[in-house]
Amino acid sequence: MMNPSKPDSAEAVVANVIRPVVRGWQSYHVPSAEGMVKLDAMENPYVLPAALREELAQRLAALELNRYPVPSYTRLKAAICDRLGVPAGYDVLLGNGSDELITMLSVACAIPGRTIVAPEPGFVMYGVSARMAGLDYVGVPLRADLTLDLPAMLAAIAEHKPVVTWLGYPNNPTGTLYEMADVLRIVEAAAPYGLVVVDEAYQPFAASTLMPALPQHNNLIVMRTVSKLGLAGVRLGYLAAAPALLRELDKVRPPYNVNLLTEAAALFVLDHLQVLEGQAARLRQARGALAAELAALDGVQVFPSAANFILIRVPDADKVFAALLARKVLVKNAGRMHVLLQNCLRITVSSEEENSLFLTALKAALRDL
Repeated sequence: MMNPSKPDSAEAVVANVIRPVVRGWQSYHVPSAEGMVKLDAMENPYVLPAALREELAQRLAALELNRYPVPSYTRLKAAICDRLGVPAGYDVLLGNGSDELITMLSVACAIPGRTIVAPEPGFVMYGVSARMAGLDYVGVPLRADLTLDLPAMLAAIAEHKPVVTWLGYPNNPTGTLYEMADVLRIVEAAAPYGLVVVDEAYQPFAASTLMPALPQHNNLIVMRTVSKLGLAGVRLGYLAAAPALLRELDKVRPPYNVNLLTEAAALFVLDHLQVLEGQAARLRQARGALAAELAALDGVQVFPSAANFILIRVPDADKVFAALLARKVLVKNAGRMHVLLQNCLRITVSSEEENSLFLTALKAALRDL
């Protein structure tokens, strides 16, 4: 206990008040990308056309920034439902990016002694949010080829009875698009115990979605973000679920959690969705071309991807990463994320120019090994 009559060091205060599990964590690290060809964060490399940028600037300039947003976000939610394939009769819950929605789900479902389950390697925030909410977390390894181990997932669900099961569809950081039949098996197996959240952050680059399956599965949630579509800077995520479930989840949503600028920008872009869809189509085409060029390099293994990034395995990821960095190309050194990703790098699919710069740097890095 601290002695109230004696000032204590900051370290003593931290030890007294901060949970041990939090003190043991590392902060989420985002490396500086200044002056780099930035291929580490799965961002859309394309901006809006000049005429649309000017129109958007005028709309943002007209906002009354001295006022709070309308807390129901009725217009924005209606636009999302209308234009992004949400089934009739279903609504969406909005978040400050998917990260906030992940935290909200964990908080809402934080029943003492319960568990969250997810395949691994997967998005790191699934486990982080579980532990933040005081839940146990169980990661189920993918197969060696980074495909879903369905029997292992079903066994983990039967053993741990998870309150939430997370499935990236496609998965980050592998790019894997699981078989839809396998995902639905998991949804059905988990139904007696809890929710299955299908995270479709990369849906614009995949040929499949679970959104139409919502009316058949009351424990299914489909979560998406506009970040990968081309609006990473505005931070907007949304999820759709059964109306009764959505009403309960909305109770843990912070008021005014989506700011006025984000709301206006998202509404504007949804009026011009064809522009972002065209950019996504360009990136899907570029993904195929880049994957083919990578597969032709000696010592490079390319994993199939349904996202806007490609995972590769090289002879020595640390050395190749450092060599790319020295050439001002920033990728993700995934080899440190999970044992199944040993010597793997994750590369964002970008513009033709940036993809070419990356390939030139990678070839030089491989020659130097």
